[in-house]
Amino acid sequence: MPEGDTVYATARKLTEALGGVTLVRGELRHPRLSTVDLAGRVMVRTVSVGKHLFLRFDSEVSLHCHLRLDGSWRVYSRRPPINHRVRAILATPQKYALGELLHDMALVSTSDESKLVAHLGPDLLDPEWSDEHAEEAVRRLNLDPARELGEALLDQQVMAGIGNVYKSEICYLLKVSPWAPVSAADPHKVVALARKLLLYNALNPIRNTTGDRRRGHELWIYGGRRECARCGGPIAVSRQDTRVTYHCPHCQPAPTGS
Repeated sequence: MPEGDTVYATARKLTEALGGVTLVRGELRHPRLSTVDLAGRVMVRTVSVGKHLFLRFDSEVSLHCHLRLDGSWRVYSRRPPINHRVRAILATPQKYALGELLHDMALVSTSDESKLVAHLGPDLLDPEWSDEHAEEAVRRLNLDPARELGEALLDQQVMAGIGNVYKSEICYLLKVSPWAPVSAADPHKVVALARKLLLYNALNPIRNTTGDRRRGHELWIYGGRRECARCGGPIAVSRQDTRVTYHCPHCQPAPTGS
């Protein structure tokens, strides 16, 4: 699933490709938007809020979409093949941008964007992030200290932008089981680490949490690594709720009684 860093990079990519240029094609392949024609409009910029995207056009019009599990935006220098997966086609004389398998598509007034994301916790990649954002994230994390930490990290109403990869990596770096209660970790460290990891990877083409650029060594625990980099023991693959979770049973022992 695209996480906050991927969505942030997508917003930047779309702004660089289409920003400030009049569209020659602007087609939305969605039942409620099929009659909309964005050709002739100028895309001012695209911004991300957690895992949400807002493509802002002139005349205070924004296209909202969510990538969910399988959505993506791709930019091309020439007209690409267009198939049944394409939900949006935006083109300038120089670039094509195709939105594939987009979700929650809607055209809204730019001033109303906040209404669609008002339920979210602080956006970890908010350009205006401040101590107040951090304290609000800590407050929300502490609302249910008995809740499993891994579950809380995925809750976009606590902090916006974390997905399954970062959930596993954050718990590993904190040496806390994903099934441990929120109270088992320092909430300030949780928020600071989450912000640090997403910010570091916001514009990196290959996600990295270890600082090691060698292929297959980019992540501490998620995905392909079989042995724990710390203890050498086997990495376990389990499910937390419905999501696959990677953890080291030795370095991240399960809470007593679980």
